[in-house]
Amino acid sequence: MVSIIVPIYNAEKKLRRCVESILSQTFSDFELILVDDGSSDNSPAICDELQLNDSRIRVFHKANSGASSTRNFGIKKAKGEYLTFSDADDWVEPIWLEKMIANIHDTDLVIQGYICHQIGMAPIKQNIAN
Repeated sequence: MVSIIVPIYNAEKKLRRCVESILSQTFSDFELILVDDGSSDNSPAICDELQLNDSRIRVFHKANSGASSTRNFGIKKAKGEYLTFSDADDWVEPIWLEKMIANIHDTDLVIQGYICHQIGMAPIKQNIAN
């Protein structure tokens, strides 16, 4: 039902946390599209490894062209009825997709909230949508 697109560029340090948070969703009817944008670190190998562990993960590798181009590439590969995005250094709450689907109704767009953290500090910006 949902295609989650994650553009990846040199994200080896945070990529696993991102993917694990997505795979832990209470709503499980999704595909996770990881698009490696020509990373020079270990991100491509991590993507390939993660794909072996969960059939919902699809991995694509391409030459570096920037985040917008990489998101558009992911959109072309998506099979879901709905699209959403996560950056490779983000992580999501387990009810992220459940809340999104619950709020779609007959609309074309659901805007989700976020919490911005700085290492070692309290949240500095919150925008939580129900």
